[in-house]
Amino acid sequence: MKFPTHPSRRRFLSQVTAGAALATRSAVADHHGGGKKLGFALVGLGSLATNQIAPGLLKSKHCKLAGIVTGTPTKEKVWAEKYGIPEKSIYNYENFDSIKDNPDIDVVYIVLPNSMHKEFTIRGAQAGKHVLCEKPMANSAVDCEAMIAACKKANRKLAIGYRCHFEPHHQEIMRLAREKTFGEMKMIEAGFGFRLGNPNQWRLKADLAGGGALMDVGIYALQACRYLTGEEPSLISAIETKTDFEKFKEVDETIVWTMTFPSGVIANCSTTYNFNGVKHCKASCSDGWFELDPAYGYDGITGMTSKGELKLESGDQFAAEMDDFAKCITENKESRVSGEEGLKDLIAVEAIYKSIRTGTPVRLG
Repeated sequence: MKFPTHPSRRRFLSQVTAGAALATRSAVADHHGGGKKLGFALVGLGSLATNQIAPGLLKSKHCKLAGIVTGTPTKEKVWAEKYGIPEKSIYNYENFDSIKDNPDIDVVYIVLPNSMHKEFTIRGAQAGKHVLCEKPMANSAVDCEAMIAACKKANRKLAIGYRCHFEPHHQEIMRLAREKTFGEMKMIEAGFGFRLGNPNQWRLKADLAGGGALMDVGIYALQACRYLTGEEPSLISAIETKTDFEKFKEVDETIVWTMTFPSGVIANCSTTYNFNGVKHCKASCSDGWFELDPAYGYDGITGMTSKGELKLESGDQFAAEMDDFAKCITENKESRVSGEEGLKDLIAVEAIYKSIRTGTPVRLG
């Protein structure tokens, strides 16, 4: 993937193979049939957009893939053929602002490295498009505030890609916590991590990623604690460890942190880029417990409680996430995963990093 610091001018091939394009367009049109669907343009065509979001759009009830934005010209023909995207709806990072003149595109979904979220959210809002931005929202709370302000000024909706909010198992544990099914919550244990491979990827570059495991996957554990308690942490204490100082010279490898919430709930959390197997969320309560393990995958999420298994079926999280945002737009209501929600996570993330730097707990609020 090429980013704006090394821009590539789009050279769309003069003609997409007519037969393949026509067949694909017909298939997409048939799938979308019935009722107006909001047009989404994917900004960034990396692995997540390719393997999860675009397929999710094909399963969506209220959304359709209407455009793409990429810095890699070779991807244009591939996506145009596969999804029947017309040349007028294919953009690069330089001409992105001209998307304002395209009535087929209602929403831009930002799927770029973290450091680029602020720029393209603001540019998208200024172009008159609603914005769905992948998590983490940005590299700093200040950037989050700028994104929120830009969308409000343009009167455009802003949501953050917290897909777990739309997954049945997570929705169920939110209900169990809210209704105090197992009594008062006392402690949460949450963690997410994996062994990161390619040492040259953008996630290891501080200027692009803003941080390491915490920003990438630790934020899932942080989110889980926040939405289970319904509170913001009042005290955070964190430590970081590294085993590969060369590979992780710019970003964090492994972090463990503790959060205390106003209600007295204590959360013990962890994240890592060093090993696999950290993927859980468990709440211990006065009269029992409930947990998800694995908790954060695109599929295969399973849950248990002190009374038995959570038997739920999971659908496509991205389709559900985008459909919810489409309804927020058409019904003119705020998303449950608004920009303000993303900002709250970054405030906590910054407190975690501050605690690591200073070696002392950080009080919030």
